[in-house]
Amino acid sequence: MTVRARFLAPNGTPLSGSLVFRAPATLTFPAADVILGGPVSVQLDAQGAIEVALPATDAPDMEPSGWAYIVTEQLSGIPVGRSYNILLPRAQPEVDLADIAPSDPSKPNYVGVPGPQGERGETGPPGSRIYSGTAAPVAGLGVDGDLYVRYETTTFLGVTSTTVSTWQRTAGAWAQIGGDVRGAAWYLNNTTTPSTSTRPGDLLLRTDTGDVWQRTASGWGTAVGNLKGPKGDRGDVGPTGPGGVVQSVNGKSAASITLTAGDIGALAASAAGAANGVATLGADGKVPAAQLPTSSGGAVASVNGRTGTVVLTAADVGALDQAAGDARYVQPAGIPVTSVAGKTGAVALVAADVGAEAAGTAVLLTGAQTVAGAKTFSSVPSSSAAPTADNHLARKSYVDALGGGEWRASDLGLLTWAFDPALGHSAPLYPGSGPIRVTAVYLRSAASVTRIVWHFGGYAGGLTTGSWAALYNSAGTRVAQTADLSTAGAEPAEVHNAGGATVSSPLTAAYSAAAGLYYVAWRFQYNTSTGDGPMMLVAESSFGSPPNVFGLNNVRRFGSYATGAATAPASLTLGSMENGSNRFWTGLA
Repeated sequence: MTVRARFLAPNGTPLSGSLVFRAPATLTFPAADVILGGPVSVQLDAQGAIEVALPATDAPDMEPSGWAYIVTEQLSGIPVGRSYNILLPRAQPEVDLADIAPSDPSKPNYVGVPGPQGERGETGPPGSRIYSGTAAPVAGLGVDGDLYVRYETTTFLGVTSTTVSTWQRTAGAWAQIGGDVRGAAWYLNNTTTPSTSTRPGDLLLRTDTGDVWQRTASGWGTAVGNLKGPKGDRGDVGPTGPGGVVQSVNGKSAASITLTAGDIGALAASAAGAANGVATLGADGKVPAAQLPTSSGGAVASVNGRTGTVVLTAADVGALDQAAGDARYVQPAGIPVTSVAGKTGAVALVAADVGAEAAGTAVLLTGAQTVAGAKTFSSVPSSSAAPTADNHLARKSYVDALGGGEWRASDLGLLTWAFDPALGHSAPLYPGSGPIRVTAVYLRSAASVTRIVWHFGGYAGGLTTGSWAALYNSAGTRVAQTADLSTAGAEPAEVHNAGGATVSSPLTAAYSAAAGLYYVAWRFQYNTSTGDGPMMLVAESSFGSPPNVFGLNNVRRFGSYATGAATAPASLTLGSMENGSNRFWTGLA
């Protein structure tokens, strides 16, 4: 027998919890040599649904016979769950609890299953249909009573808006019901802005002027306000500060200072034209002849009897020339230096002239030194001391010891994960067929990513076309993806063992990821009635809308999109991600 049920809150949100089915303490099947015992507890999945196979209450060759199941509902948010009896005869192989569970407490405790299906009635007239599209309905579409919903999506100045209008076909023609439905949108611009692609009621802020405009039926019109306030009053002028005080002048500190020429490195005025003083200049700008340093006080008339441009030689002054002077001294061979490092004249040597390194260009083996610029080492630098400051080298053993006894993703062959899987909920959940699930992970260092990893509590295979997984960066841009997960080589392996198993799917190409935040997104398509989808490891998710944003930077660690896509989209709109989603575990390898 297959028993199904689905439990929702009045607003349509799936409930969480479990149902317990109790039979007699033991059921014996002598012909099959089998004894069954104990209650059967079934956990609600992410859609608030259960599906379980149970023995029929009138199964042949079963002892005891003539009994009924006791069903107990244990639902989160409902303090006292119902408990009632049901029969599951073989003649009804599939049963939904919504058809047989009592809703009125005054009803008898025992509830049987529906009887065999009756004969099919006559075909009734066609019912009304609802169509949808992005343009107005064409005249030949549908019949009277049908509805048409038009969705117009536009993007203007980075704002995407959708306008919804409803049409009904009456007397062979389509007519719009009411007006368009769309919330007002805010736009930001710093120049003249057209009203095309906008709707009445939309608002525009000119960031250059602060003017605010509201769209009317005819366009933007004139500004309706301004965000800038009036200029404030000027503050009061503070009192004048005290005057400065000179502490000293040329090294002298006194109430009344008198400087002399010597105090400022000058000659006294009385030294001009005086003995041992300085010469003065005449009206022609030249030193007077009386102050020239000659015995007669006049100009030089001749030098050694020569006039004009005089060039004296050693003989003119009774001196020896260079050759005659050198000849008077003993000059042993090899003593005079004729060049230094190949240089002659006024020699100034540098480090390279003597095969040495210039100061500041070599690393000292001892002592303090600052080494600038990027350096490449042929072997890894090592240190025997533990770091004590932010800019110190750290030994590998020191870094490894910081991990303590905590398990890290690398300890289990992974690059990163959403959280330690040992801390996950013991009861796995189905992700649902169709929606996009998202889990954030963090790479602490650059790595080559080749696979996306999950942990399944059970999986019998059966993903269909439209199933995929992809990796997105912190801006929501897709950087890597798998092939269609329904194809060989891409579909995760089946899982049938107790405790489940870790499975993975390869990326179509390895991705060289820099350190930072990434989002793993996936969509599974499967037959929910036969349970083909995987039961996935999750963190505790029994709260109706579990919180998935922690800290102050608003990073959403878990989320979902109710509307799926047949292939991985090129980007995700992170601001549109639903927050109250189950916390599915995933990792990268």
